[in-house]
Amino acid sequence: MHRAGVLLAIGLMSGPVAAGTESYIIIQTSPLAGFQYHAGRALFPLMSVGDKLTLIREADNPHDPKAVRVEWRGAMIGYAPRVDNADLARMMDHGVPAEGRIVHLQKARDPWKRVLIEVLVPESTP
Repeated sequence: MHRAGVLLAIGLMSGPVAAGTESYIIIQTSPLAGFQYHAGRALFPLMSVGDKLTLIREADNPHDPKAVRVEWRGAMIGYAPRVDNADLARMMDHGVPAEGRIVHLQKARDPWKRVLIEVLVPESTP
């Protein structure tokens, strides 16, 4: 489990109460891994807290069979950290839809401190 210990069923997030508004369960909060090796460095100035992230399961990744790629506006910016991705990968492998969002951005020398993400699943997911 991630050193912050915030994996699995932490809380609910929803927008304004309205018909058709979907609620989400926050299942993970993690720093973005590999940020310095992908498009993240160039895109960092364009990113904002609250931006939606696309999560893509990479079961054939030669470095990590439980890899979950993170994309911002179609560009790869990193991965869910290896220490946090086992439960997320398992859920995605079983068809649970997951998405992410940026919850913190910080200009820092340490790439693990630059982008903090939340992973969300729809509350109505079985």
